[in-house]
Amino acid sequence: MTNVIYVYPWDIVGDPRAPARLRSLGVDSVALAATYHATRAATPLHPAHRLVDARYAACYVPVREEAWKDARLVPAVPAEWTASADPFGEAAAALRAEGLPVHAWTVLTHNSLLGSADPGLVVVNAFGEPYPYALCPASQEVRDYCHTLVGEIVELGEPDGLILEACGALGLRHAGLHEKTDGADWSPVQIALLSLCFCRTCRTRYESAGVDVSELTSRVRAGVDRASGSAPASVEEALGDLAQAVRTLRTGLARELRDPLTARIRSARPGMPLALHADADPWATGSFATVSTSGTVDADLLIGNCWNDPEADMAGLRALRRLGEPNRPDAPYRPAEPGRLGPRIGAYVLALPPRPADGAALSRLAGGYRAAGADEIHWYHGGLVSAARLKAIGQAVRE
Repeated sequence: MTNVIYVYPWDIVGDPRAPARLRSLGVDSVALAATYHATRAATPLHPAHRLVDARYAACYVPVREEAWKDARLVPAVPAEWTASADPFGEAAAALRAEGLPVHAWTVLTHNSLLGSADPGLVVVNAFGEPYPYALCPASQEVRDYCHTLVGEIVELGEPDGLILEACGALGLRHAGLHEKTDGADWSPVQIALLSLCFCRTCRTRYESAGVDVSELTSRVRAGVDRASGSAPASVEEALGDLAQAVRTLRTGLARELRDPLTARIRSARPGMPLALHADADPWATGSFATVSTSGTVDADLLIGNCWNDPEADMAGLRALRRLGEPNRPDAPYRPAEPGRLGPRIGAYVLALPPRPADGAALSRLAGGYRAAGADEIHWYHGGLVSAARLKAIGQAVRE
């Protein structure tokens, strides 16, 4: 098993003991945030602060004027909460000095700052309500932003690997504000319906594919507004004969963002490991975007979300495994293991509440994910946790 621990640059910068503390866990590498959305993060083990209030999405490698010249979307720098001119580079150097490879954890389309400043480029639901945190990759400007961002991270950050998060459209969840939507009792299907985009560009795409946008809007609204307990059993049921065309467009949109990005990465850094936060569900949006397409997925690792009910998490990992198996060794990626036909599978495991600060319990949880097909365990999070939780992660890694 490979074990990876996730951290932010501010967990490392200013704490000379942090790299050795992470190394002592027995992990194989560190996923270090190169870009990240707004967050308020605890830093219980840092010698200089207990909280970091990252008030807006920022890029933690230098933002070069020449690279972003004439771009409509330009990432912000974290000047308000870090004094470092290159937080990613400074943290990466400290981790490598301790013998830890560094993978650039890169969040793409989740950006409230840019979305609020340019509402014409964000996801809009069927009720005409924009999601300002969710840049819609149907827009060429958003795809251009993601390309430049990844290119700069690869060139300036010189990571040992790349992990792409939110490589597709975001939906209703994961807004970054205090979430007050649970009382609506929307089912997972209704949440998926509220995550379908009706921005100007997506409406044009629907029309070009022969989808009646007015009828689609009506069916989505009707599915969302059905009373609790009588929600549609599936997105397909809610959309009826429009479902297949919409599904093809949605999975195609994720692929239109992903495939040119991965091709650029392969060209810039041949052989560098490439991972995707991924979901086999064709209707998935958010941090774990859908990778359900008709062709191969050019990635060395597909990482599934394991923050939920363990049984549901294991089902998701098995679905990712099945999705990868049809790929052949002549696909663009290289099989990670002799005889292996698809990408490796990773489990993104929550070590924060409500999971217990119990190494044996975390070990059992990871064991279940391994039995479901995980080749790697990605632990969240090495900077947000107490000393007791960090000790529990270390115990689970050793076991």
